[in-house]
Amino acid sequence: MSKFNSLFYQNDAYAVWHISSFRRFITGRFLLTFAIQMQSVIVGWQVYDLTHDPFSLGLIGLSEAIPFLAVALFAGHVADLFNRKSIIAITATVYVVCAFILLYMSYIMGDLYKTSGVLPLYLVISFTGLARAFFYPAQSAYMAQIVPRNLYANSSTWNSTVWHIAAVSGPAAGGLIYGFAGIHAAFICVVVFSALSLLFFFSSKSVPLPIRAAKEGIFTSLSTGIKFVFNNQVLLGALALDMFGVLFGGAVALLPVFASEILHTGPQGLGFLRAAPAFGAVLMALILAYHPPVHRSGVKLLWAVGGFGACIIFFALSGNFFLSLVLLALSGMFDNVSVIIRGTILQMYTPDEMRGRVASVNSLFIGSSNELGSFESGLAARIMGLIPSVVFGGGMTVMIVLATARFAPKLRRMEIKGMK
Repeated sequence: MSKFNSLFYQNDAYAVWHISSFRRFITGRFLLTFAIQMQSVIVGWQVYDLTHDPFSLGLIGLSEAIPFLAVALFAGHVADLFNRKSIIAITATVYVVCAFILLYMSYIMGDLYKTSGVLPLYLVISFTGLARAFFYPAQSAYMAQIVPRNLYANSSTWNSTVWHIAAVSGPAAGGLIYGFAGIHAAFICVVVFSALSLLFFFSSKSVPLPIRAAKEGIFTSLSTGIKFVFNNQVLLGALALDMFGVLFGGAVALLPVFASEILHTGPQGLGFLRAAPAFGAVLMALILAYHPPVHRSGVKLLWAVGGFGACIIFFALSGNFFLSLVLLALSGMFDNVSVIIRGTILQMYTPDEMRGRVASVNSLFIGSSNELGSFESGLAARIMGLIPSVVFGGGMTVMIVLATARFAPKLRRMEIKGMK
């Protein structure tokens, strides 16, 4: 895109869609996310149906988080050394292979469970954790290269919007297909949509890597990325706030239990519950595309995470299916404000040659918090009981927001509009 066109589109809410490379990349990401979100609902219901144990749902998250955390920093180093498009395509292929394995296992799980329990399912999920560890920094760095700097906020908004549309439709489709057509048909759809994503990733434009000032050893390279994040108070504060909000405030891992025991619905209802936060996030993202949160961004970030925690508390106390849907949708709206502000900060502050490493540090804060949050939710539910554990988590999120507002004044005063 020429400098003239880049300036011409900067006040257009749909500006980033004029870039063909972005359209191709985001389509592939939508298809893969749709498949992964379907798979998450299917595996969650499958595991709970086999075990009837909330803690087993938490172990799904842990089985993905452990390999993810083990290689996340190294994955960022790789994303700064090797072609990012190739990394995206290869890791997406791993997702497809795992989907095939889960499909095969769905036919033999009855006999397999008698000898091995749900351990085989956890093992397959652990490989998706490895793939995600390499996929995340590569795709984050790649998107920043194909979009001009003045459109970073716009690209973050639409990237979040497309991801959440997939996160709305994926769980709903997974739950409905599982409920009406069975587990085999559901996993077949996961395989098909994840395979379709490969067509877009492999045909995407290859972008040369930025030139690095000097060659570094792997440990020096990793420490450089870590120091960059920890020396930036605004970036560190935003990442930490989001991490703890998701870690304590996430109730998604326990939704199969709420659907079955509290709201008395089946996998179809679970699909809608899983989709509700992303549905709310899509609505908010469409609003923010026209009214980006570039003024008083730090204050808006704090209110958004606090609002998310409050929604989780009221969700835990709700015994009505439709009220629960509304509260989950509101939590998604609040969460998406945080996602877009954090994504814009990450793109604006990070040099091109460090994007992979900084994205991997970000993934340690944010990506792992979802899976560790799932484990925390399952463990807390076993110790405290289902509803008290979720109320506790939402309350902790609100307390963290208050502490951040008190001890991180630079984050509170942050203005995205003023970033250079």
